[in-house]
Amino acid sequence: MIESLYQLFHKLLGLPPLAAESGKPVDWLIILIHWLMIVLFVGWLAYFLFTLWRFRAKKHPKADHHGVRSHASSYIELVVAGIEVVILVAVAIPLWAKASDVTKIPPTDGEATTIQVVAQQFAWNCRYSGPDGTFGRQDMKLVTSDNPFGVSPDDPAGQDDVQVLNEIHVPVNKPVIAYISSKDVIHSFKVNAFRVTQDAIPGMRIPTWFKPTQEGRYQINCAQLCGNGHTSMSSGFLVVESQEEYDKWLGSRTGLATSFE
Repeated sequence: MIESLYQLFHKLLGLPPLAAESGKPVDWLIILIHWLMIVLFVGWLAYFLFTLWRFRAKKHPKADHHGVRSHASSYIELVVAGIEVVILVAVAIPLWAKASDVTKIPPTDGEATTIQVVAQQFAWNCRYSGPDGTFGRQDMKLVTSDNPFGVSPDDPAGQDDVQVLNEIHVPVNKPVIAYISSKDVIHSFKVNAFRVTQDAIPGMRIPTWFKPTQEGRYQINCAQLCGNGHTSMSSGFLVVESQEEYDKWLGSRTGLATSFE
């Protein structure tokens, strides 16, 4: 029943296809907020129409400057305040507490794919640790147009790292931890199908995670106006594929750390 309602509201609101496990709570929040707005709209519209009818000029040809004589409005305000307290205590706080389960970063030891994403005007750079599972040492002083991650060429651990441009590959049904940063201005990493949005801020590396559940090719958008070429940020894509295909792709890129697709 609940799933049927979800599918119905999902279709009525025209929400984009969902391709990540943790995205459904986001959809439910959107659905509940829309219903709340509908209730408020109908309630206030009904009150407005009642006011027009109750205090129409035909029934009250002469203005009454005394104002309201009863305490009904005060009682209504108390009821509204009580409802807000109930929503806060019984709904908002429990949901916020539960949200910690969604935002908690999963373990990285074999249970998740870890990548680094650096946004720039106007593209998305992505880095993988390679077969050794260890990222090479980085230094912000080494960041250049050809080395957006500032990888030290003297660190053996970075020799098999993989860097790509505008096309990120990840395996399906496995958590992905993405460390988001920026090389120049503030960007925002957004994948609608995963309900994931994370600001990319220069000088900071902020983790976000998602678990893709459907194979496909999904567009990456920048949710922060970042310059005249802002729309070009949508040329990035996130490819979800089987573990076998992902391993084959990553293997084909190993040793090409300074090359881009």
